[in-house]
Amino acid sequence: MNELIFDHGTHGRHGMKNIRFSVLRVFRGSMFVALGCSAWMAFAADTKPLYQNNFTTNEVGKLPEEMLLLDGGFAVQEVAGNKVLQLPGAPLETFGVLFGPTEASGLSLSARVHSTKKGRREPAFALGLNGNAGYKLQISAAKKLVELYKGDDVIASTPFTWESDSWTMLKLQVRKVKAGEFVIEGKAWKQGTPEPAKWTLMHTETTEPNAGRASIWGNPFAGTPIDFDDLVVSDVK
Repeated sequence: MNELIFDHGTHGRHGMKNIRFSVLRVFRGSMFVALGCSAWMAFAADTKPLYQNNFTTNEVGKLPEEMLLLDGGFAVQEVAGNKVLQLPGAPLETFGVLFGPTEASGLSLSARVHSTKKGRREPAFALGLNGNAGYKLQISAAKKLVELYKGDDVIASTPFTWESDSWTMLKLQVRKVKAGEFVIEGKAWKQGTPEPAKWTLMHTETTEPNAGRASIWGNPFAGTPIDFDDLVVSDVK
């Protein structure tokens, strides 16, 4: 911020002009800072997640209380100094957890997921919206695909090469375009690489989706754990 300095050695019209100029600079600078802070606070309020968990404050060995376990041994574990929500490597079934608000549309879900392959066996994992039978964005590593599911049915897919022992970023959203039209969009990319500018998969529905909570899913086909971290549910922008 500019300082207001009175020069006692300055007299006359020019001296008063300099003082007025300094006052004006301070006023404008203060207004700029105030407006900048207001804009930042408004932006922060607009982008505040509806649900967020990186598990740093959760107790190891337990499932966070606000989560609803559908099946499986999900529990917070510490891996290489970082807390994650971990699905054990056995048994080899599909397991899931629900969390966050219950909505039909207008939500976005993002997370990052880590796992490893074992020989030729590779895992499958997914993010979901709209409850247990809603939409899922799934990495099917063995098929080298990223797939979009509605319930148990694949409604869209595209090639995706998953890398073992790496973190995969996933993002899924369901939004209303207009009356009688809803779009489901998903994207996936390796952590450390740029997020794709365009959605990897898109699907249009003509009926309103069922209201439901967000979810994560895993099937440890490789017999190794699947780790989930940085879960964020927010309004669609």
